[in-house]
Amino acid sequence: MGVLAIVTERTCQGIPLTMRLTFLGTTSNNGNCPTLYATDRGTLVVQGYAVTDPCAREQLRDLLPGEDAVEIPRELLSFLG
Repeated sequence: MGVLAIVTERTCQGIPLTMRLTFLGTTSNNGNCPTLYATDRGTLVVQGYAVTDPCAREQLRDLLPGEDAVEIPRELLSFLG
């Protein structure tokens, strides 16, 4: 006898999810960023303030289309351990 697998498509606002996030921690006391997440892809997502200073952005190496830089406090990395 075969095994029947039921797949439920997960959506967000009606759009199929392509990445699931797991909250790891935040250094914010009021619900704002910065926040750290793990993904189901084995990667991390960092929520922080966008680096908008033109001089700082010029120092970024090989920033590709679709990539960006965010600033976070060092303390946020403590949630990796």
